[in-house]
Amino acid sequence: MNDVAGLPLWAALLISLLLLAGAAFMLMGAIGLLRFKTFYERLHAPAMGTSLGAGGVLTASIIFFSARDGRLALHDVLLGIFIMITTPVTLMLLTRAALHRDPPEKRARVRKRRKRSG
Repeated sequence: MNDVAGLPLWAALLISLLLLAGAAFMLMGAIGLLRFKTFYERLHAPAMGTSLGAGGVLTASIIFFSARDGRLALHDVLLGIFIMITTPVTLMLLTRAALHRDPPEKRARVRKRRKRSG
């Protein structure tokens, strides 16, 4: 508790705001996973929630450790880079695996819908 008590007010408010925003994005991703009906619709919400939510939490962590130690702490940047790279790649691989698994009729419907929206 001594680490938190020594934080400046601006840092504590900014950290709190970033943690709440990150948690809200993660919650929206989880709700999107539950609400969407098809596998293809369910892929987007958790990926965005994970990326944006983790970004908020990691930024809050960087600010906390920088304000606590009095120097720039960038140890969480590697985690952020890893999440930002692996989440879209995982999403793409899951989508391709599902398209390969689906019967040809369903693949044609998905491709038509994708061409219409794109």
